[in-house]
Amino acid sequence: MKAIQDLIEISQHYGKDARYVIAGGGNTSYKDGEKLWVKASGFPLATITEDGFAVLDREKLNVISEKTYPADTDAREEAVKNDLAAATLTPGRRPSVETSMHNAINAAFVVHLHPTLVNGLMSGNTAESDTRRIFGNKALYIPYIDPGYILFKAVEEGLARHKAEHGFEPKIILLQNHGIFVAADTTDEIRKIYDDVFAKLEKEVKQALPDSAPMPVCDCVQTFVPALRMLVSKDGLKTLKIKNNALISYFTESAANYQKICRPFAPDAIVYCKSNYLYFESTENILKTAEERISEFISRYGYSPKVILVKGVGLIAVGDHAAQCDTILDVFEDAMKVTWYAQSFGGEHPMTQAQIDFIDNWEVENYRRKIAAGNSAGRVENKIIIVTGAAQGFGEGIARCLIAEGANIVVADLNENVGEVTAAKLNQMARSNRAIFVKTNVADIPSLKNLMHETVCAFGGVDVFVSNAGVLRAGGLDDMTPENFDFVTKINYNAYFYCTQAVAPIMKLQTAFDPEYYCDVIQINSKSGLRGSKANFAYAGGKFGGVGLTQSFALELAPFRIKVNSICPGNFYEGPLWSDPENGLFVQYLNAGKVPGAKTIEDVREFYLAQVPMRKGCSPVDVTKGVMYLIEQTGETGQALPITGGQVMLN
Repeated sequence: MKAIQDLIEISQHYGKDARYVIAGGGNTSYKDGEKLWVKASGFPLATITEDGFAVLDREKLNVISEKTYPADTDAREEAVKNDLAAATLTPGRRPSVETSMHNAINAAFVVHLHPTLVNGLMSGNTAESDTRRIFGNKALYIPYIDPGYILFKAVEEGLARHKAEHGFEPKIILLQNHGIFVAADTTDEIRKIYDDVFAKLEKEVKQALPDSAPMPVCDCVQTFVPALRMLVSKDGLKTLKIKNNALISYFTESAANYQKICRPFAPDAIVYCKSNYLYFESTENILKTAEERISEFISRYGYSPKVILVKGVGLIAVGDHAAQCDTILDVFEDAMKVTWYAQSFGGEHPMTQAQIDFIDNWEVENYRRKIAAGNSAGRVENKIIIVTGAAQGFGEGIARCLIAEGANIVVADLNENVGEVTAAKLNQMARSNRAIFVKTNVADIPSLKNLMHETVCAFGGVDVFVSNAGVLRAGGLDDMTPENFDFVTKINYNAYFYCTQAVAPIMKLQTAFDPEYYCDVIQINSKSGLRGSKANFAYAGGKFGGVGLTQSFALELAPFRIKVNSICPGNFYEGPLWSDPENGLFVQYLNAGKVPGAKTIEDVREFYLAQVPMRKGCSPVDVTKGVMYLIEQTGETGQALPITGGQVMLN
């Protein structure tokens, strides 16, 4: 059906454009004489298909316009919801709460959006007079009314009144502190109307928005943001994300500027960011101040803050998961833009407390919150896990298994091209969690400091550090060069120390602010860390030393509830370390004569498999099971856990 294809196309067109839609908001519809297709709750416009539209019987839908409902708000809205459900022809797809408004408008297509620029006008103190001045009788202005049935009736009456006064139904409806409806019989006309609205409003803006390019985030975040994360995680582990740019910097540089954005302007802001926020005018003594103010905030409002603003740092989103953080940042930054634009329309006009309370307690918006929250759960849900050497091989496999269990993953690797691709692939697997890539040299202390900074900015802390990056240069006493020995030792031994030293302060900060919480440092060692390896002493020596570091770090960090353990895998024969056709260990060992009598790579492979009682190599899945065991338990530290198929057994 061409009309439905047009509806899908225009929905995606505006849904993908952040100037018009933030966090999947807005809704669209098409109607003929018998049926109405309207966006269903939980389906973002940007990716909507035909399955994302609820279909309703218009004859049954018209009953809502004619029926008398209870005066009590809750009873009324429940009755309207039931009548909407009765008119719905697609079970399981909940129609938009604004469905009746779509039905009341005579045009075939209706596109309702929340454009930032339009909401700048609609959130201004002179919104009504400016609307008349800019659009004349081409637009219908509706003062703020609580969403739902009474807003529908106000729009229905407004349309009838406008037609009686002017002889036509307006194609533009502007709702104070809410957004815009545009209606037409073709989607081409819809586009033309929106283009004209934007052109008119752009001429009205007195001062352009500040540059939106990212600004550096203060290095100081590592000294307090992990603590904030634990303070707001009393009802479940949270993810935090930090953003800064010129606009955010302006609204956080003083208490006076913050006051302009301290109240919500539209229902979407309440749904995703709640209606109360925290602002810190200084980072000085912020740990003590934050502990007091967050406790007071939770006691007063009954929930943890979703938005924290800090002068000199920026905007901090507090989400139930990483995806929610992205939404909070988008929605709150959009509110800042709305505030900025509102200065051109008489100054900002936020919602009243009564209006806020209605949205906060409205069943429809609580349903939207539930949809937005997601329902994924895994064994390491919301844990922030750095995996070094995760671009490929064992590290990539471990990261892949952990993201499937709900973790936020930091791919820390020196190989930028492969690392970016790996992170992208991990994000394709993710649900509400996320993966990022940070170019990292584990043997370089400044690089590790940057890794910690980027991790805190992206997720708010570090729960688990998997020290996996390693190298191998095989060779006996006769052919091992000092350069190769130093290289292997620096990556496999020294870097483990550098990494633990870098991450420990963040973990200590987290456990200090939650007396029940544990963090983990897990070194991916090797069976060669448990027994010597012929013609491979550089590697084995570093790994033996790694177990010594693990035991020593464990003793030092145990008082801070930071567990430190090693995992000693057997050989991952399918990974590039062994199977790379040019520089893999099968090739190296064949060339070094490490396997007596071996003439082919298969001879080398068979030699090693014969030493494993279970006749199998060790896979990343096997190792990840060990990683998750070590994370979940709280009674073991300083251990070297062998996962070798029985090749190496502890005494």
